[in-house]
Amino acid sequence: MFTDPPDHLSRPTLTGSFGMAASTNWVASGVAQSVLERGGNAFDAVVAAGFVMHVVEPHLNGPGGDLVALATPAGGTTLVINGQGPAPRGADIEHYRSLGLESVPGAGALASAVPGAVEGWLWILRELGTWDLADVLAYVLHYAEHGHPLLPNAARTIATVADLFRDHWPTSAQLWLASGRAPKAGTIHRNTAYARTLRRLLAAADTATGREARIDAAAREWRTGFVAEAAVRTARTVHRHADGGDYAGVLSVDDFAEFRVRAEEPVRFTFRGTTIAKAGFWSQGPVLLQTLAILDHFDDADLDPSTERGVHTIAEALKLALADRDAYYGDVRDNHALLATLLSPEYAKQRALLITPRASADWRPGSIPGVAPYFPPLKTKEEIDAAVSEAYGIGEPTVRPSGETRGDTVHIDVIDRYGNVVSATPSGGWLQSNPTIPELGFCLGTRLQMTWLDPESPSALRPGRRPRTTLSPTVLERGSVAVSALGSPGGDQQDQWQLLYLLRTLVGGYDPQQAIESPMFHVTANAQSFWPREWTPRGLVVEEAMGEEVIRGLRRRGHLVTVSRPGNLGRLSAVERDPQTGLLRAGANPRGAQGYAVGR
Repeated sequence: MFTDPPDHLSRPTLTGSFGMAASTNWVASGVAQSVLERGGNAFDAVVAAGFVMHVVEPHLNGPGGDLVALATPAGGTTLVINGQGPAPRGADIEHYRSLGLESVPGAGALASAVPGAVEGWLWILRELGTWDLADVLAYVLHYAEHGHPLLPNAARTIATVADLFRDHWPTSAQLWLASGRAPKAGTIHRNTAYARTLRRLLAAADTATGREARIDAAAREWRTGFVAEAAVRTARTVHRHADGGDYAGVLSVDDFAEFRVRAEEPVRFTFRGTTIAKAGFWSQGPVLLQTLAILDHFDDADLDPSTERGVHTIAEALKLALADRDAYYGDVRDNHALLATLLSPEYAKQRALLITPRASADWRPGSIPGVAPYFPPLKTKEEIDAAVSEAYGIGEPTVRPSGETRGDTVHIDVIDRYGNVVSATPSGGWLQSNPTIPELGFCLGTRLQMTWLDPESPSALRPGRRPRTTLSPTVLERGSVAVSALGSPGGDQQDQWQLLYLLRTLVGGYDPQQAIESPMFHVTANAQSFWPREWTPRGLVVEEAMGEEVIRGLRRRGHLVTVSRPGNLGRLSAVERDPQTGLLRAGANPRGAQGYAVGR
């Protein structure tokens, strides 16, 4: 038996039959629902919301960042839309080592992959949507030109990097500082430069005839026109990076021109009668599938995320799957078919046998015939130079190993009455990742910080190869029908928090909002994906709501427990549809007071 779900929820699970949208920001959710109300489908809605996120949550994502989405058209099959750009032609290990770097910095153009988010959104609109580009972009143009109150976290982020902007990134200071000072929360912020960029893309679209042709023309202008030229010009200017050094980036106009969004088959695993679809081994998505495969060898009583026994079992399974991620996953690995072994029942059973009543302090990847595991350098916080550790403000704005948040990513789920389903996680290109491109009103991303400057790594930095991203949306299927979309921001924690949601809903019988509001936890006993890449052996972060008795029991088992303040962990959202009745449901995370679900 599972622990009873929370008695008192902040919000209800929404129910309806028309359409549902859930995201990490109420404005984006409202925009998505507005599109549905005006006759658009789920794909029109998610694209409109995605562009709006650039303006209302600029500290968490931007046009110069990345996008991974899973989309299932009604009656069709689930696709992975891969808007993760690759490393530029000039981004090779030899060049970075020649600059004296031991790792890719967490901010600055040397960390920039080719931007993929905007082209990812345009691909979804062209191939799966029904609306014209001008109608979709009308929402973001409203907020860019008329303004939007800065969220408290956005204001705090700007304050954190204000000195960097003033001293080293003057174009960012011009956009984000008011008379040289960080703005207060609630200040109306307009991004007229980004609005002009979008209007120039629409002008390019107007030279073509037909909906698809107009989208193609805008995408072509992005890839080969003024956007690429301005982005490359700024990237190649010497500027301050997260390690304190001053370098020029290597992005070229050819890198922009050559990038194409990919539509791919997902990787799948069936657990308790539901099939979970994820992006492939170039992402961390299969971590969720591997962990479920391991946990499939345990009784239901071992899978309750609210008990000492359950937390321990789940945490140990996660550590095993994450070790395999760091040893085997990555775009450099050409033969991903070999990695399917990681999802086999035989392999999962062997991994399950490694879980004992005590917390393991070891980093333990498994063994795949014919593939040598990569052993990344594992450095604890104490082994990382204090000056580097203090530079988090200009690195990845995600959850610290302590549970402290410094921003994060964004996520959007939409489902409509026809059965169209989409789960999208855009990120990168946040305002603190790179100097603002003054002509465009946004900056480049930093996804290359997830690569290693070691040619032996399956996620090594190599020209034309994708960094192993943490962006990890999810679609659930029963039979051949998509029934749910879910996801979360959180860097290395994205699949960990989604795992708890799935265990509570698929095994414990919780409804979406109950699962979202239940106590969360995650492990930090893995090689962190983001600079400066701390490793915390036996590390486990739990919400205070887990309760003193459970926390004491976990410490007795040997876990190094950090108790997070209430509301720090988990930014989940989810939508679902019963294909038999057409009943829709949705839930969103109340933590942080920004995520909302809407629908009817």
